[in-house]
Amino acid sequence: MLNLERLRTLDALARHGSVSGAAAGLHVTTSAVSQQMTKLEREVGQQLLAKNGRGVRLTDAGRLLAEHAARILSQVALAQADLEEQRGKAVGELRISAFPTAMRGLLPATLAALRAEHPGLRVGCHELEPSPGVSAVVRGDIDMAVVLDWYNKPLPIPDGLIKAPLLDDPADIAMPAAHPLADRSEVDLEEFADDEWITWAEGEFCHEWLMFTLRGKGIEPRIAHRAEEHHTQLALVAASLGVCVAPQLGRDPMPTGVRTVPVRHRVRRHVYVVWRADADRRPSVRAAAEALRAAGAGLR
Repeated sequence: MLNLERLRTLDALARHGSVSGAAAGLHVTTSAVSQQMTKLEREVGQQLLAKNGRGVRLTDAGRLLAEHAARILSQVALAQADLEEQRGKAVGELRISAFPTAMRGLLPATLAALRAEHPGLRVGCHELEPSPGVSAVVRGDIDMAVVLDWYNKPLPIPDGLIKAPLLDDPADIAMPAAHPLADRSEVDLEEFADDEWITWAEGEFCHEWLMFTLRGKGIEPRIAHRAEEHHTQLALVAASLGVCVAPQLGRDPMPTGVRTVPVRHRVRRHVYVVWRADADRRPSVRAAAEALRAAGAGLR
């Protein structure tokens, strides 16, 4: 009989493409992955992995069994959801990811509410940017992801995921207090054509949005500094090193010497949570979605 945990290891290998990636996704060591695969090969009597340079690849038999493993694990997830639904209580383990400002601005209230209302539920949270969060939900590495997109640039959501809105997050422009536009009640993005910008890492969804938006207005942005966290960006603004986009979620406290001014044509992020459709009946997923909505409503 095929061992479920070994099938889960094979599925992780197929999804991540490497032993190290599978180990990271399963939160085990690489030697544990190798041991599980050796045992699985003995069980099925066929070679499932072959050397590929310094790594490994799935053989034809490995790919065939991995396809079955994905379907089996999906059915197991459905069975777990059905059992949890029948029990009617949010219990067990739930894994949630959130992008950094949501981790700061939404997750503390959400986790506190879940602990108070559902003491049998163990929730673990992980900080992930939107695209990696969506991918982790698709792979089954986490159960739910709090993600975002922008008013003019949606985040692609694959089929098989459910999406629930949490809040709209207005974003202002943060600038040094001595900036010529700091005392304005509203600004236009075009007015910052000659400013240096502080932005996110190359390739990040929010950085790509900023480049897309500014270039759409005929501005070729001058990127001075990059920082992952908004509070780091704001510290650079406070040092008069540039301007940045400053969403309101998780923004306070503001550093001394920084002014935030709304954009005339409002700039907003849409914040929502996604989970797999095969987990939709789980009371723990429903409870977490409701707690997230309540935390979002409390910020409006």
